[in-house]
Amino acid sequence: MVINTNLGAHKGQRMLSASTHELNSSLARLASGSKIVFPNDDAAGMAVADKFLAKINRNKAVTSSLTSAISFSQTQDGFIDKVTKALNRMGELSVLALDKTKTSNDKSNYQTEFSDLKNYISDIGTRDFNGVSLFDGNGLAVAKDSNGATWTLDSSELNGEDLSFILNSSVTVTNAGVQTMIDGELTSYVKDAIKAVSETHSGIGANLQRLYFTRGQISMLNENLETTVSRIKDLDVAEESAQFARHKILVQSGTAMLAQANIIPQNTLRLLG
Repeated sequence: MVINTNLGAHKGQRMLSASTHELNSSLARLASGSKIVFPNDDAAGMAVADKFLAKINRNKAVTSSLTSAISFSQTQDGFIDKVTKALNRMGELSVLALDKTKTSNDKSNYQTEFSDLKNYISDIGTRDFNGVSLFDGNGLAVAKDSNGATWTLDSSELNGEDLSFILNSSVTVTNAGVQTMIDGELTSYVKDAIKAVSETHSGIGANLQRLYFTRGQISMLNENLETTVSRIKDLDVAEESAQFARHKILVQSGTAMLAQANIIPQNTLRLLG
């Protein structure tokens, strides 16, 4: 029996320290809900999770860009729909003006409406979305992934070549040199304009379709990435609760045994007595 060195107490203290450390770590994991509280918990896992989290954030920025592009295209769609209706009405007016039973006053009324519709379409051609022209004929570049790659929307243009004759201020349904009206040329120009606008409308529809698909793809990718990060970082509470109970018992047991180890040297007093 020795007094100066209590080996049992040293071993008990070491084991109690280890159990206390594990208990505190388990407590921190349960409090945070994460398996990785400190870098040494899973250094490689933390690196992978951080990389995926950064990509998730970039994907969210891509989703925001796609949503803005959808709003841009929806605005184009709304305006083009109105332009189509205006051109349809201009086509009606051009045919009505060919009616020989109509008086010059009737045709003057047609001309007033025809001119207003021309001005309406010309005005729409100058509209913008947050400072970006809607119908200048330049395709809008849109981000499609987290690496910064882009694709360009089909361009949309009003007041272009196909509509230039219709929107020309000198064109009237009551033009005295009315050969253009008599042989139906104006009606033909309106038909061409309607066709051109319909093609533009189709391109906008294709843009929206791809934007919706791309946004859905990015959302699905983020969902899978978040699932992967969850597997790496998120805590299984049931499993950790069992470990917490185990460490708690070991701390209580270690504390009791350390107390006993500290009492053992007192037995030497019996020999001295």
